[in-house]
Amino acid sequence: LLLLAATAARAGDPRQEEAVRALARRLLGPRAAAVSLSVDPALAAGGPDTYRLWSPPGAAVAVAVTGSSGVAAAAGLYRYLRDFCGCHLSWSGAQLRLPDPLPRLRAEIRAAAPGRYRYYQNVCAQSYSFAWWDWARWEREIDWMALSGINLAPAFAGQEAVWQRVYRNLGLNQSEIDKYFTGPAFLAWNRMGNLRRWAGPLPPAWHFKQLYLQYRIVERMRSLGMITVLPAFAGHVPQGILRVFPRVNATRLGRWSHFDCTYSCIYLLDPEDPMFQVIGTLFLKELIKEFGTDHVYSADTFNEMTPLSSDPAYLSGVSNAVFRSMTAADPKALWLMQGWLFQHQPDFWQPAQVRALLHGVPLGRMIVLDLFAESKPVYQWTESFYGQPFIWCMLHNFGGNHGLFGTVEAINHGPFAARRFPNSTMVGTGLVPEGIEQNDMVYELMNELGWRQEPLDLPSWVTRYAERRYGAPNAAAAGAWRLLLRSAYNCTGVCVNHNRSPLVRRPSLRMDTELWYNASDVYEAWRLLLSAGAELGSSPTFLYDLVDVTRQAAQQLVGDYYLSIRQAFQSHALPELLTAGGVLVYDLLPELDSLLSSHSLFLLGRWLESARAAATSDREAEQYELNARNQVTLWGPSGNILDYANKQLGGLVLDYYTVRWSLFVSALVESLNSGRPFHQDQFNQAVFQVERGFIYNKKRYPAVPAGDAMEISRKLFLKYYP
Repeated sequence: LLLLAATAARAGDPRQEEAVRALARRLLGPRAAAVSLSVDPALAAGGPDTYRLWSPPGAAVAVAVTGSSGVAAAAGLYRYLRDFCGCHLSWSGAQLRLPDPLPRLRAEIRAAAPGRYRYYQNVCAQSYSFAWWDWARWEREIDWMALSGINLAPAFAGQEAVWQRVYRNLGLNQSEIDKYFTGPAFLAWNRMGNLRRWAGPLPPAWHFKQLYLQYRIVERMRSLGMITVLPAFAGHVPQGILRVFPRVNATRLGRWSHFDCTYSCIYLLDPEDPMFQVIGTLFLKELIKEFGTDHVYSADTFNEMTPLSSDPAYLSGVSNAVFRSMTAADPKALWLMQGWLFQHQPDFWQPAQVRALLHGVPLGRMIVLDLFAESKPVYQWTESFYGQPFIWCMLHNFGGNHGLFGTVEAINHGPFAARRFPNSTMVGTGLVPEGIEQNDMVYELMNELGWRQEPLDLPSWVTRYAERRYGAPNAAAAGAWRLLLRSAYNCTGVCVNHNRSPLVRRPSLRMDTELWYNASDVYEAWRLLLSAGAELGSSPTFLYDLVDVTRQAAQQLVGDYYLSIRQAFQSHALPELLTAGGVLVYDLLPELDSLLSSHSLFLLGRWLESARAAATSDREAEQYELNARNQVTLWGPSGNILDYANKQLGGLVLDYYTVRWSLFVSALVESLNSGRPFHQDQFNQAVFQVERGFIYNKKRYPAVPAGDAMEISRKLFLKYYP
């Protein structure tokens, strides 16, 4: 593990000090002057990140924060703001009402992280959440990362521009490159060798803008002492390589997910082929020349793809080839690999295969992300990844779906159990959601646990969380959060957070309405939050949570109405079918849409307009908007991964989900009226036209909220509270 010590951030102390002070000014404005921030690497004494807080004598400075890195100092600053000033920062808003004067500390506080790394970002989030971000949004995220103590994260923007340069130098023409890259909303899966061409090509302006972003991202992350992870070559190549080098040994991988070979079946170079090293080293050298390096690289050769052979010698040959192409460009290279494949295809990845892939790389030169450790930890059945270091990660969210969800008991105990595991090689914790801007509480909890030596008392923690989040103590709000904590946020066993609610799925007579929690807890939390509205209604974070909990209650109600519709149809009870179907289609879903339309963070228009804003011409704007619409609905040309990335957004609920439900109820009514059976296949063909029609409807959706969220929530409550 000596090499892990070498990845300590290397920005000079004055640069890190200035970066963390600038962060404080962005966050606190003029009040930042009352906080002294400094960076002293000696504080960590060669170990994990450390910070100390104290109040120096004299009145000019209320608190002094020293960190062993910029990130550690930022984490210390947030600890002070959180625990002593009652402040809160999250994706959905900040509560930064500072006491005046700032409180002084009675005694010095010193904290060291239990592991070297706090990692953040999932490769999929690059597409599900970050696809259209500009620098202003990235800056906010990097600030949040630093305050959360995150010190290891990918910097993946702009890599296609570098790849294009490499492919052109190798002799590929532009049309061959254009047939390889996907559109912006699907690049994550192009990078992992799953998908090509779909929703592409990438316009030249896309490359320029992404390069510009990447320069700023890596500069800011490094200035704060974060270690940036850059992409490396995993072996996937465009078909054009076979034209230029006809004797190259490349094999087509199989289909990915529900895509056929029109858009998948990507070529994988044989690891023994000399071109593997040529291409891998060329790319990495070009990348390092462009962006510099912190010596950590990411590559995933077999993400959700079955390798061509299960022979251990083949598998260790592949990982060794990937690693050699890294070290040829950077002798200090460390490979960061997602461990998703091992739990995704356990039948293939038996112990011998896992060991072979991991041992193709010298011990300590690879870090594995145990990606879904809160539900399906891999370290337990691989003897702690057979000696390779790993990071215990909380995946939590798939596809960026909305829906209250958490596994709080698992994350409160899992990392500590992993550290105690015999011969544990755990080197940190990580947050790896496929999509962000949902369930703030779970991420605040996980970030806090990344700095703790033992589990928290969750009910008292969540009570303090509510107070900080809303800026005032409120018994009803705290009670609501304790109910949510024990219900929607406490999934136990193997919990997969795909939102399967009938609300966001294509209607059928065989839909899953099962919940892992007691629905009445969410209804009661809704009632309690509404009752706190008079006191807390001016808090933006409170309004966000009220909309989110009302949305969850409405989602539960949709499940109940679906069951009534199905029961009425199966009992041939037309009046009951018309009643339940009518309420769902003409009242509940439109009311939910108006609720979501009243909050800026629940608007379809926000997602679509951010896509259009990334464009430099009308033609690009149309392409990007189609990318954005397709991703949250059909996910492919023909519903290949239908509704995987479902969202509950104002505009989408009314013009996509409600229209589907209306068609379904009409089909059932028609079936009862005519005496002809309902055929799901026929319905699917008809509803596909509706789904596809939404993508191409050319309607512009507002990016500004309309209506009073509190009033709409109250109206829904008076009508529907069970």
